[in-house]
Amino acid sequence: MKYVYKITYPNGKIYIGKDLIGEISYIGSMNPSTIAKDFSREEWRHFVVVKDILWESDIATDQEVSQKEIEFIRKYKSNNPAIGYNQFPKIRR
Repeated sequence: MKYVYKITYPNGKIYIGKDLIGEISYIGSMNPSTIAKDFSREEWRHFVVVKDILWESDIATDQEVSQKEIEFIRKYKSNNPAIGYNQFPKIRR
């Protein structure tokens, strides 16, 4: 199963990612130092994230999954630093 997911952090910011192998524990390849800057060391002590599956497919190609991921990044605007942690695609001006 391949899918596109949304991770929601305690501060409300999100990250949209894809999983091409269906790994339940996978939560993305976002930049951890970027996320760490948003939280104090005390906040690290109890840190809960929520993973929601936005879309899934048994038959989609890897390219189709990548395209869906970009669609959801744009839909949720998670590439806007005020909203999320995605760094690609760059925001259109």
